[in-house]
Amino acid sequence: MTIVLSLLAIIVLIFLSAFFNGAETSLTAASRARMHALEEDGNAGASVVNAVLSRPEKMIGTVLLGNTLVDVLASAMAANLAVELYGQVGVAYATVAITILIVIFAAVLPKTYALAYADRVALILAPPMRGLIYILTPFTRAIEFIVRNILKLTPGKADDAANILAAHEEIRGTIDLQAKEGTVAKGDAEMLGGILDLGDLQVADIMVHRTKMETVNADDPPAKILDQLMKSQYTRVPIWQEEPENIIGVLHTKDLLLALSRTDWNPESLDIMKSASEPWFVPDTTSVKDQLNQFLKKKMQMALVIDEYGEVQGLITLEDILEEIVGQITDEHDQPDSHIRVQSDGTVNVDGTVAIRDLNRHLDWDLPDDEATTIAGLVIHEAQTIPEPGQVFTFHGYRFEILRKSRNKITAIRIKPITAAKGKDSTPTVSRVRG
Repeated sequence: MTIVLSLLAIIVLIFLSAFFNGAETSLTAASRARMHALEEDGNAGASVVNAVLSRPEKMIGTVLLGNTLVDVLASAMAANLAVELYGQVGVAYATVAITILIVIFAAVLPKTYALAYADRVALILAPPMRGLIYILTPFTRAIEFIVRNILKLTPGKADDAANILAAHEEIRGTIDLQAKEGTVAKGDAEMLGGILDLGDLQVADIMVHRTKMETVNADDPPAKILDQLMKSQYTRVPIWQEEPENIIGVLHTKDLLLALSRTDWNPESLDIMKSASEPWFVPDTTSVKDQLNQFLKKKMQMALVIDEYGEVQGLITLEDILEEIVGQITDEHDQPDSHIRVQSDGTVNVDGTVAIRDLNRHLDWDLPDDEATTIAGLVIHEAQTIPEPGQVFTFHGYRFEILRKSRNKITAIRIKPITAAKGKDSTPTVSRVRG
């Protein structure tokens, strides 16, 4: 009877060890987002899971304490039983037997199952786990007190910024993984990634450069200004005076037409500046995420971007920010985009002013945009010189051939992906000028 009771006790202890291991694995692997959604829907089990996970140190402490206790007790009882049956050599038999039993049935099997069905197992094991946490709280608090005071002797400290970054990267990694597995559509993954990128981008990265801005001269006759606005594809156009960089207002086509109707449709009687709104200037270092919030707060859709010297560098609109999330937005008035031209031989001809991010999104490439915004800027940065037409560079797994240049501005580049070069050293190589 003693032997039978000892065997039953050992089996119960191994079962408890399996419980602790399964609970730890399932609770740490359970989807916090799914549990939160289930709790919002009124699921009591999910509420318990979230309550347990809200204090992870208590859960881990209870698991370690309980698991260590039952494993040591099981080993001691197995050794005692083996000594009674086989003498002193029974200790060796008990060690081998209990190790195999604990590894297979108390560790590997429950952990594997809990990992495969983390959410389901967590919902089942969370209630008894919460009860054990309450029972063992005095012991876990004593352990936490000892550990906390030992850690005070070390130079380490909690890094909140690192924790925030880790959460950010975890979300991005989950999106990329689900996209590779086909669970999330590629377009949806790009939109979710675009939202995460808003905090990393500055308005200077996505603004319309001043060389591409459509503007009107306040000193031009009203009829000429109206003609320019009617031919423009934009409803909001900056207006300048004396010099193009001196922006003094923003004209909205709707406001201008309303003012024109009040003059009996006589352009010569129209005061253009009375219809112009005050320009809104923002620093080029403003994050895109902050700028989006400001657009929503001020109920405005366009801002002018200035550098540290107060010089206008370009403009940014609400549509520019939305395009970073959902991709290119076009309407019936937009001109066809011919800045990226895919050739039949696999090469791509692009204008030098094309943004690297737009090219990457359009062709699913991975050119870096940390040091430059445009393709021409990337070539100049890597070459450390202003190249001449005919020069060929190879870096980042792509071949760049300079096609045209206007003064110091690269206007056209031919790019060809080099599959074999991907993943290798990105040190640029240059070929001699042809001809």
